Amino acid sequence: MSAARPRPAAVAGTVLLAALLWWLTFAQELTSFWIKISISASLLAAVSLILRPPPRGSFRIDVPALVWGLASAIVLYGIFWAGKSISTALFPFAGGQIGSIYHKGDGTPLWTIALLLFCVTGPSEEIYWRGFLQQALADRLGRWGGWAAATALYAAVHVWSFNFMLVGAAAVAGAFWGAMYARCGCLAPVIISHAIWSTVIFAVFPMR
Repeated sequence: MSAARPRPAAVAGTVLLAALLWWLTFAQELTSFWIKISISASLLAAVSLILRPPPRGSFRIDVPALVWGLASAIVLYGIFWAGKSISTALFPFAGGQIGSIYHKGDGTPLWTIALLLFCVTGPSEEIYWRGFLQQALADRLGRWGGWAAATALYAAVHVWSFNFMLVGAAAVAGAFWGAMYARCGCLAPVIISHAIWSTVIFAVFPMR
């Protein structure tokens, strides 16, 4: 039996909450950036699980989910590597903006960043942005209409970074994971993909 659909007002409220949390994360110097983004993502995930518990089996990790998650993370890393090469060749500001993304982690040990990304931020973002928001929008706009709307909102909240390259990166990653979720309707491979990709690109093999 599927969970009841959340009311449009509740869905809109979570989007406003996401915008507020991303503003606090990017625009306010409260604590470590990685702690802020982890707290923000966790709060959204908790709210979404209360408003609409996911179907049974959504988080089941099996061999296909692991293979698809790992393979897709590798593909997305390759897309970003190519994107960095192209953007730095086309836009003089691209290199500086990409570097500034990594500087947000200054002072935080790499092992802490990796642990937060893999265990907290990556899974929490997928639970909210794809498992809750994209699904809620797809209920009303159709599978690919929901994908497009959720991708646009995911990119939009990153505007608070005032970093064109980061907003573009969020749009690309959001579209990629959103398409995965739209195709399979299961969160497990998408969570694995996000957790592996973000850990590798920020803490293991960064694209500085």
